[in-house]
Amino acid sequence: MRAPLITVLIDTYNYGHFIEEAVESVLAQDFPVDQMEIIVVDDGSTDDTADRLRKYAPRVRYLHKPNGGQASAFNFGFEHSAGELIALLDADDLWESNKLSRVAHEYAIHPESVMIYHNYVYWDPGGGATWPGYFSEVSGELPKDAKKMLRYMIAPTSATVFTRNALDLLSPVPTAVTIQADVFLDALAIFLGPVTAIPECLMRYRVHGQNLFYSRGGAPAERKQIQKRIETRQACIDEMRAWLLERRWDTSDPCLLAYFRQWELLQEKDGFQLSSPDRTRLAYHLSRYPVTYAAIMSPQHILYSWITVFAALILGYRHLDKLEGVRTRFKRVRESLGRLLRPSSRDRLSGSP
Repeated sequence: MRAPLITVLIDTYNYGHFIEEAVESVLAQDFPVDQMEIIVVDDGSTDDTADRLRKYAPRVRYLHKPNGGQASAFNFGFEHSAGELIALLDADDLWESNKLSRVAHEYAIHPESVMIYHNYVYWDPGGGATWPGYFSEVSGELPKDAKKMLRYMIAPTSATVFTRNALDLLSPVPTAVTIQADVFLDALAIFLGPVTAIPECLMRYRVHGQNLFYSRGGAPAERKQIQKRIETRQACIDEMRAWLLERRWDTSDPCLLAYFRQWELLQEKDGFQLSSPDRTRLAYHLSRYPVTYAAIMSPQHILYSWITVFAALILGYRHLDKLEGVRTRFKRVRESLGRLLRPSSRDRLSGSP
């Protein structure tokens, strides 16, 4: 029997109340059953995950291991998978029904790709609301193009698919990365070969208040999430540098320096949610954005970035959002005036002034 083209690897920990929906979204794929295997790696759950998954056997392989974090769950799953492509899915997320067929289509066109990722939306199932994820369509050889490196945005776990060869070179994922283990893979895969981005939204990222990564900040529980995110991101950054140095990448290269500077800015930004910076520190932080991203920013954005820097010195951290409110209102007024002053299609056709 030939190996499946795609292994679906679902990682879970005490997400029994979500796991069935995740599995059902995989079973609903418009993709040949004989070209797909489904594996659930249970990272030591103490809830009813195992009971809920029993009905899916043997279509779904259930693997239980002692709790060790997301990286250890990935490593365990990789060892037991057989697919040429490994598609990751967090147990609290859902795929659209055409996800795997679109991935397989792109892989057939770009077999040199080491990673395929796609657009997604955040989803609040309580009210049914969705809002755009942070996605930038960047494909090809990224380290050879400074602008692509700056535009590249890490996709969440459930929006990424890796080739077997890429994972062989990236594994094992360092177990110090207990959450955001996919970030380690996403961030380093681009140094192994070309990547392919799919602009369609093929996944819904469930926002439920207990997400290990996503948070809106503010509440004490979310502060703990932010602190955990900072700690694991730093572990990831350290492991990434070590991986690149081991493979003789020049980490002093301007392109790589800019790449890591983005991570530093994220760390600082998250840190500000835990401890408000003084005006000087905030202004210095904001001044690094137009310097870091100048190559991909328009003159207007660069100008606004520097205005924000000076505004930070006057307004401080807690009141800086007032500037964004002013900018938003100005933009709306400008757009409204533009619509009023723009001649209608009927006027243009009739030649009226």
